[in-house]
Amino acid sequence: MDGRPAAAPADRPVVLFDGVCTLCNGAVQFIIRRDPTGRFGFAPLDSAAARNLLAGAALPTPLPDSIVLVEPRPGLPPRMSVRSTAVLRIARGLRFPWPLVYALIAVPRPIRDWMYTRIARNRYRWFGKRDSCMMPTPDLRSRFIV
Repeated sequence: MDGRPAAAPADRPVVLFDGVCTLCNGAVQFIIRRDPTGRFGFAPLDSAAARNLLAGAALPTPLPDSIVLVEPRPGLPPRMSVRSTAVLRIARGLRFPWPLVYALIAVPRPIRDWMYTRIARNRYRWFGKRDSCMMPTPDLRSRFIV
């Protein structure tokens, strides 16, 4: 990796996150530490990269303002996962033991999303909010989509 931001996300899953949310930034750091092969890329939800990825996507409304997972599928439109499904699909892509968390996909989505939504709605109050998006270190820049 040369440390430059990635320009095209077509080759790997991309996690779109709330760039000013302390909890979301912590989640990105959590994913990075457990993804040593660099499987996941990242972009703030309010970035041009996120808008490009989401353009024309059939996503539930309102779009979650905390996390979306965009997974490429050769020859098909990308798979878009939101809320608890995004979290579980990300966990499945991390190193052991985190893929075991994916077993929670068996819990009905309305129940999973109810819990997710409670945390997401209160994330600024419980965890805080930054004045700006995180700036990746030079060695992590290639993981962020521009």
